Amino acid sequence: MNKKIAVFPGSFDPITVGHVDLVKRAIPLFDQIIVAVGINSQKKYLFNLEQRMQWLEDVFASEDKVVVDSFQGLTAYFCQEKGANYLLRGLRNGSDFDYEKTISQMNNIVGNGLETIFLISAPAYSHISSTIVREVIKGNGEAAAFLPPEVKIEGIG
Repeated sequence: MNKKIAVFPGSFDPITVGHVDLVKRAIPLFDQIIVAVGINSQKKYLFNLEQRMQWLEDVFASEDKVVVDSFQGLTAYFCQEKGANYLLRGLRNGSDFDYEKTISQMNNIVGNGLETIFLISAPAYSHISSTIVREVIKGNGEAAAFLPPEVKIEGIG
């Protein structure tokens, strides 16, 4: 029997409680979930790769089915390299769906049948995005409510 392996790609800059909720809800669906930090040399990150990887390792330390990794290049090629037949993505709203639908169709072609599994964000987390959390952090705001407890950032409670 083939293992059901999913890749949950993202920048996780930083990982949020919404990301954690999505992965935990997906665990029963797969034999393994690879939480994969995509590296884009053109993008400016608030937190370095090592920090983001460490947070992910800490957050999912007790989850045997979750593996943390990083990659460069096309997500579909990373999935092929890892033997993953599924991509895991979260949808917060209709705009997310429109964007993710197009990417999933491209990944299906480039990834030779790679399937994208969408989970709808839990209502308690649908307003949270890493982009907004980064802005709160940069503005010295209170971001702890949006972050898992393992994510400790100097200056936030």
